[in-house]
Amino acid sequence: MPTISLPDGSEREYPHPVTLAEIAADIGPGLAKAALAGRVDGRLVDLSHRIDRDAAVAIVTARDQDDALELIRHDAAHVMAQAVQELYPGTQVTIGPTIENGFYYDFARDEPFTPEDLERIEQRMREIVQRDLPIQREVWDRDEAIALFEKIGEHYKVEIIRDLPPDEEISIYRQGDWFDLCRGPHLPSTGKLGTAFKLMKVAGAYWRGDPRNPMLQRIYGTAWTDRKALRAYLQRLEEAEKRDHRKLGKAMDLFHTQEEAPGMVFWHDRGWTLFVTIQDYIRDRLRHHGYQEVHTPEIIDRSLWEKSGHWEKFHENMFVTHSENRDYAIKPMNCPAHIQIFNHGLRSYRDLPLRLAEFGSCHRNEPSGTLHGLMRVRNFVQDDAHIFCTEAQILPEVSAFIDLLFEVYRDFGFEEVLIKLSTRPEQRVGDDALWDKAEQSLRDALDHKGLDWELQPGEGAFYGPKIEFSLRDCLDRVWQLGTIQLDFSMPGRLGAHYVAENGSRQVPVMLHRAVLGSLERFIGILIEHYAGALPTWLAPVQVMVMNITDRQADWVGQVRETLENKGVRAGADLRNEKIGFKIREHTLQRVPYLLVVGDREVEAKTVAVRTRGGKDLGAMPVETFIERLTAEIASRGRTVLEG
Repeated sequence: MPTISLPDGSEREYPHPVTLAEIAADIGPGLAKAALAGRVDGRLVDLSHRIDRDAAVAIVTARDQDDALELIRHDAAHVMAQAVQELYPGTQVTIGPTIENGFYYDFARDEPFTPEDLERIEQRMREIVQRDLPIQREVWDRDEAIALFEKIGEHYKVEIIRDLPPDEEISIYRQGDWFDLCRGPHLPSTGKLGTAFKLMKVAGAYWRGDPRNPMLQRIYGTAWTDRKALRAYLQRLEEAEKRDHRKLGKAMDLFHTQEEAPGMVFWHDRGWTLFVTIQDYIRDRLRHHGYQEVHTPEIIDRSLWEKSGHWEKFHENMFVTHSENRDYAIKPMNCPAHIQIFNHGLRSYRDLPLRLAEFGSCHRNEPSGTLHGLMRVRNFVQDDAHIFCTEAQILPEVSAFIDLLFEVYRDFGFEEVLIKLSTRPEQRVGDDALWDKAEQSLRDALDHKGLDWELQPGEGAFYGPKIEFSLRDCLDRVWQLGTIQLDFSMPGRLGAHYVAENGSRQVPVMLHRAVLGSLERFIGILIEHYAGALPTWLAPVQVMVMNITDRQADWVGQVRETLENKGVRAGADLRNEKIGFKIREHTLQRVPYLLVVGDREVEAKTVAVRTRGGKDLGAMPVETFIERLTAEIASRGRTVLEG
């Protein structure tokens, strides 16, 4: 007689094993109709799942947004696979997971899919939804499953089954005559999927991500709980396309990339001005928070990477070189080099905490197919730092870092910060006792700051747990940027120690931390978030002074010189072009303020001020403009010239 505990605190007893569908029907016909799946003791399961013991149960409906989307996108992948195999017999289906905002499925097919094929597949998916086919879970004998999939030519499914642990159930989901290998869970029928889905594109993908394996065709799609949410998502994609940092970077003359240096950035003058502005801002913040800035070699002997553990874990992603019978690696991160600075000389407990920061240029041999403008590169600069401290100093140091991080994010215009605590991965160094201590220390720091955070099991670094900080941009996209990682292992591996108060030698705790992470990636995020219209304090050119005729050229030069002497990044446009043409060009280049000078302005020693948004602020003395502009720049945009 299972006793079922419901979310409202009530309980229901049943004289026999009961399914979630039966529980929903028992509660009421409205819930039975709306039910999509359920949670049993926190685990998401099908409505057909049978309960034969006491359990806590929650029925999942479309109101449970996260669970509903996971189910809908998982089912959309299966319905797409069924549609493909109905339309193109002989196509093999491989793996089809859910991803952020959608799903994909990898197919083995000789002929390439075309845009017209995607339209046909999407239409067939709608037909399968209309059939409202029951979705049923079956458990098959392993050998029988292998024999059947071999018989129908699904060789990839055979490989998947053979790689499963011997004690794992072979779970099959059937919808009508079509079936697929899957752990589930799924909706009760294809009709529950609805029609708020769309196929987006086709891409190539190696089987299991290994370039030695055959190339498959991956069809991406998106799916939502209703058509309104789908339309909103497609509108966000359209807006994202307009904001693509690669297009804006070209229009604003910031940077470019080229085939001769894949994944590496050629910064132009304006782009490098933006880069250095951000770097100098972070440098100032670090000095204010007690960091020492250091610089370490970019090429270091292989032996150091072996001692640190990086060679074993990451050597495939390292660029390596050879000289005089020695192997070297171009550094993919800075931490082992910072330990060498710590080790140079005898350290005392009085020296701790020691905060070493570096704008370290790192190289990682990312797969060419993953490279994407500034967002995914092979050479990048991190606002990297490492804090060497005692165990007693962990809480105050993590707390101080969190204060710094929130301060920086606010200055760049980001108020919402999402926080996740990532715990020990399967592949790691150090014993479990150290991991227990490290994970608890980070939990304590987050709770001490009174922050909301989410647990992310198994996603820690190989040497320690970490807190990840993410920002949400104006298009509702989430970008993981900051991190602080607690490391009890690497300092000991590399011989770091300090003299404690009692005279003993102790291994310091090492905190790996970054606020922005890759400066290249952060700049790409900024460009897209602001659609190129960067806050004035960040804009590479803050003011452009323009003449109407040659008679105003001298005054334009004087105004520009005055602005530059006050620390304003100003330019002058003296070209023999119509003023409307100049205004349009510099507006497209997202220059925050445009100063127009005609005969009246020369006579009155004023400037006519326009914003890139098209607002005419009228004529004013240069000193008045500078006073208001410098206030805006100093306040990181919190005081706006127009206000």
